[in-house]
Amino acid sequence: MSATQTRRSEPTLEDYRDGLRAGDRMLLARAITLIESTKAEHAALAQELLQALLPDTGKAYRVGITGVPGVGKSTAIDQLGTNLTGLGHRVAVLAVDPSSTRSGGSVLGDKTRMPRLAQDDNAFIRPSPTSGTLGGVTRKTRETMALCEAAGFDVVLVETVGVGQSETAVAEMVDFFLALMLPGAGDELQGIKKGIVEIADMIAVNKADGDNVERANAAASVYRAALNIITPTSPNWSPPVITVSGKENIGLDTLWVRIEDHRETLTNSGEFAARRQNQAVNWMHDMLEDRLKSALRENPKVAASLSNIETDVRDGKLTPALGVEQIMALMQN
Repeated sequence: MSATQTRRSEPTLEDYRDGLRAGDRMLLARAITLIESTKAEHAALAQELLQALLPDTGKAYRVGITGVPGVGKSTAIDQLGTNLTGLGHRVAVLAVDPSSTRSGGSVLGDKTRMPRLAQDDNAFIRPSPTSGTLGGVTRKTRETMALCEAAGFDVVLVETVGVGQSETAVAEMVDFFLALMLPGAGDELQGIKKGIVEIADMIAVNKADGDNVERANAAASVYRAALNIITPTSPNWSPPVITVSGKENIGLDTLWVRIEDHRETLTNSGEFAARRQNQAVNWMHDMLEDRLKSALRENPKVAASLSNIETDVRDGKLTPALGVEQIMALMQN
């Protein structure tokens, strides 16, 4: 049998659509690879697929989870996800992976970080490479979430690496944003930096077990005091602060109850639906910006003149504003 004959045939739009609706994990993985592809024909098929699956999306609860490296995100997610599948949920974990812009290497590890979920038939783990761009975070992760929802996963956990600005991007695409903090890390306000605590819907001090319990409780008190002077992101929800241990499975049941309380509160107030609607519009605008940038890069007139314009700006012969005007004029001619 030839290599051509043994090569797997490319699924059709109908194959993808029907397979995802049936919960086919292999086709889900291939569909995610499809949306990550930079080939034009793959991008076109991916958008057709997302449109076809639109009625099957939006039903999952989307939870973003962040924390500095070493806070125990993977252990906590592995245990929380296992708890949830035990309750009958189907859980997808998307690890937002700001790949190195130099080498393309991943900051995050693979499925070995979550051994129980990796073996769980009701769980699906997938890194979401971004190629070092926040635009990559929003586009690829949003589309991957939609595919997971269409495949029947009712809880989507989005893990961020806990450095840089990817947290803000993720917070704007999920329903609930959880910040995991370390107990007794010297400066108890180590997590209170711009863009993190201000956008969190809940703070959980992790590793609250053994000798760390007292330090975790002390850190939680500091965070509660800090939240009293921060305007919450929602007028209908005051972010709680709790202590948990992912390693010992302590407090994770309370954590999930609070997350469910948040959904019920925002649903009853109408804010949940409004957030989802705004997220859809923001998604459109993000994709529009990406398309416009692509059109700019692919324009032959711009490509022929861009290097000279950059040189003139670099040498001080042309202001950046006039450089932009020249590029836009090339686009319009």
